[in-house]
Amino acid sequence: MKLYGGVNLIESGLTNSIRAMHLQSELLAISNENVNGFDKVGYQRKDPVVSSFSEFLGVHGLSTAVDDKVGRISTSESPLDCAIAKKGYFQYLSPDGVRLTRDGRFRYDKDGNFLTLDNAKVLANDGTPIKLHIVPKQDTDIKIKENGDISVFNYKTGKLEYVATLSVVSSNGVAVLNPDIKQGYNEFSNVSLATEFLEIMPIKRNFDANRQMFIMQNNLLSSALQELGKA
Repeated sequence: MKLYGGVNLIESGLTNSIRAMHLQSELLAISNENVNGFDKVGYQRKDPVVSSFSEFLGVHGLSTAVDDKVGRISTSESPLDCAIAKKGYFQYLSPDGVRLTRDGRFRYDKDGNFLTLDNAKVLANDGTPIKLHIVPKQDTDIKIKENGDISVFNYKTGKLEYVATLSVVSSNGVAVLNPDIKQGYNEFSNVSLATEFLEIMPIKRNFDANRQMFIMQNNLLSSALQELGKA
C-alpha cells in the first residue's frame, strides 16, 4: 500500500500578479506611515514583517513590528514635557483600559489631575491616576526627577512636596526601574527618512515589475480570446 500526500495550488499568473501588487501596496503604506510620523512626538517606526509564504498568502502574510529604539530628543518650551531616554512607556488610563505611550506632553486640570494632551489620566507606579494635592500656580512649580518622582512646590511651606512616581514600563508591562526621564524635553520619532526612502525603492520596482507582468498576461489573454472568437 502506498500513501500519497501533498498540496497542489494552481492559479493564474494574473492572480499572482494582483496578489503581489496588493502586498507591495501595503508595504508602501507602512513606509508612508513612517515618513508621516517623522516629526510626531513619541512615534515609533513600524517594521514590516513578511512571512515565507507571502507569495501565496498575499497581505495575510504581512505583519508589523514596532521599532522600540529611542528617538530624537530635543528641548521643549513646556516645563511639563517629558522624554524617556531609555526604552519604556508611560502608562495612562483610556476608556478602553490602560494604554502605553512615549508621548510625554503632560498637563493638569483645575482639580489637579495629571493628564495627557488627550485628557487621559496619567498613572503612577502603583497603578492609580496621579492627582496633585496642590494645584500649582504655574507649570514650573512641578518638578519631575529622572526616576519619575513628581513634586509640587507648596508656597505655604516654601518646599517641594512629593506627589507620586510616574509609571514607566516595558512593552510587556514590566516596570523600568531607572527610566532616565528628561523634564523639559520631547522625544520625536526614531524614523530615519534616508532609510525609509532607500527601502521604498525596491518595493516600487517590484510593484512595477508585477504591473508589467499583469499587463502582458492580460494582453495575451485578450489576444487568445479574440482568436477563439474568430474560430
